[in-house]
Amino acid sequence: MSQTTPLPALPVTLRPGRTRAVLLTAGVVIFLVLTAVALLLEQLGPGDRVTFIVAGALALWALARFARVKVVADESGVTVVNIARSRRLDWAEILRVNLRPGDPWVFLDLSDGTSLPALGIQPGIDRQRAVADARTLRALTEARALGGPEPHQG
Repeated sequence: MSQTTPLPALPVTLRPGRTRAVLLTAGVVIFLVLTAVALLLEQLGPGDRVTFIVAGALALWALARFARVKVVADESGVTVVNIARSRRLDWAEILRVNLRPGDPWVFLDLSDGTSLPALGIQPGIDRQRAVADARTLRALTEARALGGPEPHQG
């Protein structure tokens, strides 16, 4: 993003839309198939039926966890929601937004010397969107660090 490109309105949510759709669809299909198997196979006992349904529910839950990843930027900072946990960052904590060739997702270099993966921006299925989202987050971070133009309020 160049200096003349307007920054997006805040808050903005960045997430891998196609990946999310694939994961949620797969989870629902797995749950429905295992539930149908449990209900249609007459030789299964009640415990086996429950096991099939619980396995389908666990698969759906796990895939939904993978699908929940996102990065939310607002006036006061960035929230990174990954598979197992979320982390809230002030704008000043983010020194650099990195998405190098071959990276599975964006990495945020932080002021405490660590690097935080931001799974909400990942080039797996839609590389162009991931690059655009990384540029957007980088531009927002740089604007905040340099006291540049404020994003429009949405």
